[in-house]
This record gives sequence, structure tokens and C-alpha cells, in this order.
Amino acid sequence: MMRTLCHSLGIMLLCTATFAADSPSLGQVLDAQFRNTDRDIVPLAEAMPAEKYNFAPTNGEFKGVRTFAQEVKHLATYIYLQSCAILEQQPPVDIGPPTNDFNGPDAARTKEQVLDYLKGAVAFGHKALLSITEKNYMDQVGRPTGGPKMARIAAATFMMYHDMDHYGQMVEYVRMNGIIPPASQPRR
Repeated sequence: MMRTLCHSLGIMLLCTATFAADSPSLGQVLDAQFRNTDRDIVPLAEAMPAEKYNFAPTNGEFKGVRTFAQEVKHLATYIYLQSCAILEQQPPVDIGPPTNDFNGPDAARTKEQVLDYLKGAVAFGHKALLSITEKNYMDQVGRPTGGPKMARIAAATFMMYHDMDHYGQMVEYVRMNGIIPPASQPRR
């Protein structure tokens, strides 16, 4: 009886260890969610014609809103900022001064430059998210815009929430210019 119980317990422990080894890490789970940025936001930024990157709506309640290029750069800047908080390091590129409302570097002006900035931010975001572990996710890190510290996982979730908030705004800009967002187009 004891031998059977020990044998069964051993099998259960082996199965648990095997299952745990096959489970994704916390960083991998977060990174998989961030893949929405690769799948939806980058193609949306690519879909807007270069001559429309300075478009900002003017009809209705749109006074003083960002241009499409500023939306993309702002989104990318926050990816850099939150990733820096997660990694506890400085930005690897110029992200522009905070006095410009975190609208990114002034040097990124053309569609190609803005897309390069966005793609660099996304790559840096993946690096940051994959660094999050079951041991460090609740560690307190500095807020990139100042204020009290926050849990590392809070920086990660804010980064993804913020991305999708601005994605929604960018979708409106694209649709106002007669373009169907890539994520809304029929899949082939």
C-alpha cells in the first residue's frame, strides 16, 4: 500500500514538473499579448500614406489633437518609457524631451523615420516583457514620467493598455482618410 502511494505520488510530482516545464513563463505570456502591437499597430502605421502622416482631424471636437505621425511617435515613446522602467535602464535611442508631451524625437519626421522609431520601440518592448519573471514581476521600479514607484508588471500592463488606446485613435485617422485598417480587412 505504501509503495503504491509513493509510486503514485512520484508520478504526480513528475507530471507536475513536466507540465510546469512546458508552461510559458510570465514574460512569455505578457509578450504574447504585446504581439497585438506587431499584428495591428505596426501594419496600421504602414497603411497610412506618407503624405497623410501630418493629418490631424479638424472638424468637430478635434482642436489641438496630435497628427497621425505624432500619435505613432507618442505611442512608441511610451513603449520605450515603460520598457525602460521594466528593464531599469535608460532609453537606447533619443525619445525626445518630455516637454513635447512625449511626442518622440523631433528628428523623426518622415513616414520611414517614424516607422523605424515605432519598430525599434516594439523590439525594445519585446525585450523588456521577456525579462519579467515570476520572481521579479512585483519588484518596484521607477515611473518613467515621475511619481511613486510601481510594480514591474504594472509598467507592462500600462504599456499594452496605452498602445491600444492610441491604436483606437489612429484607426479613426486612417478611416477619415478612406483607408480600411489592416486588422479590419478580410483575412485571406
